[in-house]
Amino acid sequence: MSLSNVFSISGSAMSAQTIRLNTTASNMANAQSVSSSEGETYRARHPVFSLKAPDASELRSADSGLVPGQGVQVLGIVESQSEPRMTYEPDHPLSDEQGYVYYPNVNVVEEMADMISASRSFQINADVMNTAKQMLQKTLTLGQ
Repeated sequence: MSLSNVFSISGSAMSAQTIRLNTTASNMANAQSVSSSEGETYRARHPVFSLKAPDASELRSADSGLVPGQGVQVLGIVESQSEPRMTYEPDHPLSDEQGYVYYPNVNVVEEMADMISASRSFQINADVMNTAKQMLQKTLTLGQ
């Protein structure tokens, strides 16, 4: 695998983890938002990752079905389909006719774990890029 592939792969992984961090932050920011109906309630969002499709030159050089170093791409962001939390709060200004308010289906503990995981993954890929850059710099100084 060439160093340019390392930079490409780590860059795509860092971009994907940035999107993961942003969606997690959005989920946590909206975790306590209240609405008066189920349809208006914020729903947790999560990115969907996939292997990046290899380009033609990578396919020509591959011996097997998997091309090493394909990278990652974000296919999209999906909303959770689980039901929002219904809480009986008849005195709340946003309560419905039965006295219920709706809270998002965000589990803050899971979101924190996801944020830590994404942050560490981002840092690891940044370290990989720095190591590749140092190797390239050392290679350039070999001829001197």
